[in-house]
Amino acid sequence: MGLVTEPISADVDLVVAMEKVSVRRGRTTLVRGIDWRVELDERWVVLGPNGAGKTTLLRLAGAEMHPTTGTVHVLGEKLGRTDVFELRPRIGVCSAALAGRVPPEEKVLDVVVSAGYGVIGRWREQYDTVDTGRAEELLAALGIKHLAERMFGTLSEGERKRTLISRALMTDPEMLLLDEPAAGLDLGGREDLVARLSEFALDPDAPAMVLVTHHVEEIPPGFTHAMLLREGGIVAQGLIDDVITAANLSATFGQDLELDRADQRFFARRRTSA
Repeated sequence: MGLVTEPISADVDLVVAMEKVSVRRGRTTLVRGIDWRVELDERWVVLGPNGAGKTTLLRLAGAEMHPTTGTVHVLGEKLGRTDVFELRPRIGVCSAALAGRVPPEEKVLDVVVSAGYGVIGRWREQYDTVDTGRAEELLAALGIKHLAERMFGTLSEGERKRTLISRALMTDPEMLLLDEPAAGLDLGGREDLVARLSEFALDPDAPAMVLVTHHVEEIPPGFTHAMLLREGGIVAQGLIDDVITAANLSATFGQDLELDRADQRFFARRRTSA
């Protein structure tokens, strides 16, 4: 559902446009036959089990890899025909891979402000008060301004995630990509992060957003669209209320699942015999 049926054009409202995209590594197909469009005002969640192709899809959207077949347009630029090093600063990314590259002794404020130069680990760059002021505002919006002088390596998992989201927003990106931002958080940390991401999602001035997760409980209110992936292919995609159903989730995760919804949140569990 919601698949692309028309040729991709230079639509200024599209931040991602994929057509018949597959990615293969050796004999392994990571994603296959993907058609997907993301518009400026949309907030997407991508769900699926391990190995479904979620991170591959996010890396394509982040101009970090090229498709084996098919075409990918990101922010109006076709991958393979554009300088990705000029394109990537327009995209905010938060991922576990990025967290692993941050020096543990790096100050939180520097982790965020250094995004302006596209570097990890502050060295000799010079930043003015406008840069540091924006970094402090973003840390405040994520509730961690008081940690600005702390070393990244001393933070909790939740504090690190919020630091990296602040960094991803530092350059005022046109698209924000979040790869399992709630992974590894305890219940309180997850709920706090979901609430803050919901605030961003409901902000009309926020960039287009794509969030990858395994769990429907991590979908923030305000997200508008969803894609379900299994074994590299699309099970369903489109408006979130049409896609996040018990039948679609059961097909995606290979389990007979029940789905509940309360206060714009989803909750899933395995169906038990009566």
